Amino acid sequence: MFRTNTCGELRIADAGKTVTLAGWVQRTRRMGGMTFVDLRDRYGLTQVVFNIEHDADLNEAANHLGREFVVQVSGTVAERTAKNPNLPTGDIEIIADRLTILNPSEVPPFTIEEESDGGDDLRMRYRYLDLRRAPVRRNLELRHRMTMEVRRYLDSKGFLEIETPMLVGSTPEGARDFVVPSRMNPGQFYALPQSPQTLKQLLMVSGMDRYFQIVKCFRDEDLRADRQPEFTQIDCEMSFIEQNDVIELFEGMAKHLFKEIRGIELTEPFIRMPWADAMKYYGSDKPDIRFGMRFVELMDVLKGHGFSVFDNAAYIGGICAKSAATYTRKQLDALTEYVKRPQIGAKGMVYARVEADGNIKSSVDKFYSQEVLQELRKAMEAEPGDLILILSGDDIMRTRKQLCELRLEMGRQLGLRDKNKFACLWVVDFPMFEWSDEEQRLMAMHHPFTHPKDEDIHLLDTDPAAVRADAYDMVINGVEVGGGSIRIHDSELQAKMFEILGFTPEKAQEQFGFLMNAFKFGAPPHGGLAYGLDRWVSLFAGLDSIRDCIAFPKNNSGRDVMLDAPAALDQKQLDELDLAIVKPEK
Repeated sequence: MFRTNTCGELRIADAGKTVTLAGWVQRTRRMGGMTFVDLRDRYGLTQVVFNIEHDADLNEAANHLGREFVVQVSGTVAERTAKNPNLPTGDIEIIADRLTILNPSEVPPFTIEEESDGGDDLRMRYRYLDLRRAPVRRNLELRHRMTMEVRRYLDSKGFLEIETPMLVGSTPEGARDFVVPSRMNPGQFYALPQSPQTLKQLLMVSGMDRYFQIVKCFRDEDLRADRQPEFTQIDCEMSFIEQNDVIELFEGMAKHLFKEIRGIELTEPFIRMPWADAMKYYGSDKPDIRFGMRFVELMDVLKGHGFSVFDNAAYIGGICAKSAATYTRKQLDALTEYVKRPQIGAKGMVYARVEADGNIKSSVDKFYSQEVLQELRKAMEAEPGDLILILSGDDIMRTRKQLCELRLEMGRQLGLRDKNKFACLWVVDFPMFEWSDEEQRLMAMHHPFTHPKDEDIHLLDTDPAAVRADAYDMVINGVEVGGGSIRIHDSELQAKMFEILGFTPEKAQEQFGFLMNAFKFGAPPHGGLAYGLDRWVSLFAGLDSIRDCIAFPKNNSGRDVMLDAPAALDQKQLDELDLAIVKPEK
């Protein structure tokens, strides 16, 4: 056996014991006739002492240890003279009497410390070294604990964990598929699943009643900090339920995770906010409600006073930043430049300060009397010391989204987006469809299997854009951690949905005939949701990116820089698959 104990478990009660540890050399320190070695493994760090008076040869060997050498050390546990209260093992040390180098190491390309000197690309190239760092390891430990608690909770509610295939048929509706050529079926392709959506619905038709799976999903889409080409879902489905049943059960799971993982007891029901309100007051279908600054529409107050920017606008909206009237002109100019960035696209920003005496000082003073500005103050419920920020535009939804970005940036600057504070809500009553400029047709906002609200079904023939969906998203701190819907379980209604989405009956049958046929054999009412596990973990860990809670993530270009993937195939492999690479003409 290489070790009797780990590097994280020995305490003062173990003093006098003879032990053997194995791990990596974190650092060495020479002090006169003594050498101190910090030995590290997954479980912690223990100080080992080599003394020239005790064993000169052993001390000399310790002096030649380098960072990240893998070693085995035997010795006696002793109480430390200079204790380290920051370490769980800080009351003891090991007086070494034997040292074995199990494997030397080259000097690592970055420091294996709490705070590393390696950039993202370098750490991703040597991810196996980055994983040795305590903060990265803690993220994976957190991920493990969360998956265990998810399984424990869902098992207690009667769910079965059932695996679904990784090689499925392509479903172009939605995100782009990753496709896999079949050698045994030349010219034909599998697709990797964007989600197990249709498969879990078939499990409901099968009578499984309650299903879950912690499952890999694949989407070949443009990447952001909260996206990866492969990610993990907590995928769930239930039969004989209504929307409220799903929401209550999975709100319960969220509360269970908060209690068990973060030690936070959430006793109040989560807010349920209609999608229309989320867009009206926050400009987002995933609003961050840790702080206020709700939008106030100002068309009635500010339009028609000779300021052409507002007079010609389709939407004018403002936010009130409490106690921010101290912002300098430089800071306000920086905010203006922030909203004018191409990613946001606003043409400018108007501000108004509420002075200590109650008067309003604005960037558009020459167009507005103090009386009108006081009406503005009243509409915004602003007090002395507050700062009002206003955006306008000719597209209502686009301007709301711009104002949302401004709101979030102000929340960040004012310290209102505390990562240790959690505000949870459900966004409900989503539109069933949204217009795609690219496709020039209506698209399903969630997916084509979502059930419309019963009271809106009659609008499918006359005004499909007004139809609301039986869909719901759970949002925490402005992050959509999961969402789902009640599903269509009637083949005629499903066919109607495909018709509205522009599918011919033949195309619908070709792509989804298996599901529509299954509905003809007694499909129960069913629904469910899927949580993004990576997002959950990153939220609980206080991370800005989901990459840091995935063992081997891809970069923003979808590349694995450690494995150098994706990569070209050998010609022999291409020939076996009946594939040819056609280079685009320059």
